[in-house]
Amino acid sequence: MTLGEAVSTGAARLADAGIDSPRQEARLLLALAAELDPAIVLGYPERVLAPAACERFAALLARRALHEPYARLAGRREFWSLDFAVTADTLDPRPDSETVVAAALQRITERDAALRVLDLGTGTGCLLLSLLKELPNALGVGVDISPGAVLTARANAASISLESRSFFAVGDWAAGLAGRFDIVLANPPYIASDAIAALAPEVARFEPRRALDGGADGLSAYRVLAAQLPRLIAPGGFAALEVGADQAMPAERIFAFHGLEVQAVHRDLSGIERCLVVTPGPETGAAR
Repeated sequence: MTLGEAVSTGAARLADAGIDSPRQEARLLLALAAELDPAIVLGYPERVLAPAACERFAALLARRALHEPYARLAGRREFWSLDFAVTADTLDPRPDSETVVAAALQRITERDAALRVLDLGTGTGCLLLSLLKELPNALGVGVDISPGAVLTARANAASISLESRSFFAVGDWAAGLAGRFDIVLANPPYIASDAIAALAPEVARFEPRRALDGGADGLSAYRVLAAQLPRLIAPGGFAALEVGADQAMPAERIFAFHGLEVQAVHRDLSGIERCLVVTPGPETGAAR
């Protein structure tokens, strides 16, 4: 079988399975199976595919036809121009979440400062590590309730040479965590429990449910975080938190109840309000 024949066969199978852009996905899967640059697959359709690569391609097609996301098949995802390992224990990082990193950087006036950064629900560590890459003198702590996620985040830190400036630990949000931080990051679960089944199968079937399930109204994690943030944010510091579509206003009310103020709302590339920048209000700051 040639590369071109393999792409045509794969595209037909993916199309039957309801996969969008089946030919493009078939090329990506073939490149992964054959360990080739996708440009080679596109540019040299007459090249013969090795039998072992053909077997790997068939296995990948079978998994993708069940709507397993490409990032999970590859075990990698690019985020903030960095390469992150993705495992069954972690949420697949999405471009929308880069809004959190961009919002935090916009708020920082001195990027060379010795800042302390906390990432709650760190997953792959993508938010924390992306920010540390931009802040050469910052130190970071990532917390996740999943031991597997913590192991993945540590491996990602090592792969981009940030293990000396980052520490990852298993924990239930900030419970038992001491100290204050200049920046607090979080991409908490924010999907309402009964809405998860209706999500795209790539999400509903393959993302860790604990990373998706935000309780009955999708806002449970924000109530926990709002109670913890006043003691976590250092004077002059802030939190940058991802929210789901149409959640900016209800989340802001939750934060206001705990004496926190939303200083800015940042939209993602689709125009959706995606990130809230939060600081302690005057009374909260005085109380500390």
